Amino acid sequence: MDQDLEVDRVSKRYNAHLAVDALSFAVPHGSFFSILGPSGCGKTTLLRLIAGFLEPDSGDVRIGGHSMRGVSPNRRPVNMVFQNLALFPMMSVGENVGYGLARRDIASTEIRNRVAAMLKRVGLPGAEGKRVDQLSGGQKQRVAIARSLVLEPTLLLLDEPLGALDLKLREHMKIELKQLQADFGTTFVYITHDQSEALVLSDRVAVMSAGRFEQIGTPQELYYAPHTAFVAGFVGANNRLSGTVQRVDGDIIELHTAQGLALHARCTEHVVAGNEVEAFVRPEVVGLARDAAGLATGTPYYTGRIESLLFDGANSTVLVREQPTNTEFRIALPQTGQFADLRESEMIVFGFDPERAISFRGGNDGR
Repeated sequence: MDQDLEVDRVSKRYNAHLAVDALSFAVPHGSFFSILGPSGCGKTTLLRLIAGFLEPDSGDVRIGGHSMRGVSPNRRPVNMVFQNLALFPMMSVGENVGYGLARRDIASTEIRNRVAAMLKRVGLPGAEGKRVDQLSGGQKQRVAIARSLVLEPTLLLLDEPLGALDLKLREHMKIELKQLQADFGTTFVYITHDQSEALVLSDRVAVMSAGRFEQIGTPQELYYAPHTAFVAGFVGANNRLSGTVQRVDGDIIELHTAQGLALHARCTEHVVAGNEVEAFVRPEVVGLARDAAGLATGTPYYTGRIESLLFDGANSTVLVREQPTNTEFRIALPQTGQFADLRESEMIVFGFDPERAISFRGGNDGR
């Protein structure tokens, strides 16, 4: 498969701080690739290295098979969409979209035709004469994308482009962005700290921490098969429990927390009794019941008190305090309405299949 972007052992340091640490990865043609990580992890620096606004201290960036060493940003087959969109308020929508074409000295008739065709493709037909301040947030987003895509770049780089939008519009624009990328077939490289954006939009996601990638995979791989404790804790909601291994049975371990809670979890690393581990149990894998008979046969179970009911429609959860260790678990409520009558302070039993919990050696940073 053709690679539109190849990053080969690229590093960038700011004085003593290593922002990007010998990163290597490739992005296939026509794919949606996201870089997900917390603030300060190096993802914006990496994007600026790809765009040419920064030069790497070592390594190389290749776009469309060609090294970008010494190639200025305006000569790279790349366009960028920023969080603030950077539209020109004194220009009309059509002038904004056609700005890059005009800079290339393309004939005005061709510019008008290409701008009209592009606005139609992003769902804004006939908007050429509108002022930027007449547009909604979502429309401005589409104009910024149209302005970039009309130049037919090999890569479109997107730097947290939905961050300034309100929640409802952000959810809508996620769907629109995914559809636009599929329609155009342009390779998108997208950075975000929002895991929902990365999981919904992407073909593949790289989870970044401290200048390095912890894991690259499909959204499903990152969610269901994290390679490190960082990925397990960062991608999706999780109950995180630290403890000491008491017994190992194949890939299932028994661990005891400092509070005295005993639980079983799957471990993909070699551990022995006495090792410190961290276990992760997703809220949706935990079953609730009024008594042990309501859980799957053979499931280890616990008794707890309902501390809080967090109603959010299909995403509703409860906070449960296990008795007697007082360990808190967040548990997803089934969408059947079976537990719609739960009340705070009610006693409940809960349990999970050990195969659906995952653990890692304590202190494992995924490297």
